[in-house]
Amino acid sequence: MEEFKKRQIVFLLQLIGITVVLFGVHSYLLHHFAKETIFFFPVWQIYAFHVFVTSIFYTIINYRFSSGKKDIFNLFMVLTFLKMVLAILFLLPLFLSDLENKQPDVFNFFIPYFLYLFFEVFSLTKFLQKS
Repeated sequence: MEEFKKRQIVFLLQLIGITVVLFGVHSYLLHHFAKETIFFFPVWQIYAFHVFVTSIFYTIINYRFSSGKKDIFNLFMVLTFLKMVLAILFLLPLFLSDLENKQPDVFNFFIPYFLYLFFEVFSLTKFLQKS
């Protein structure tokens, strides 16, 4: 269990650091290049969703791995599918809204989505390679 806690703390600190950087860059770019665009979701809600889902899924995989289950590929694939379903559910109010141009909101969501997915895969492979 000590390994679990150590990996979890390191991951959460890295996640917070990456979130601060991505949020700052994202907000800066929107402030300077999309001032007139009205978005359905505020940027902080998008990042809150990504941080919450990424930390929960990493914790589940980390706990399962720490409890002796070394084959976590199937779990990772199921959780990735679940993450996609949650993303669609998160965006469902946007899709059902009367907003004319939904494309900026979709890009606003999915660019961080893929960056967080890359970070999650990178973090998981890093600790799996050490084992």
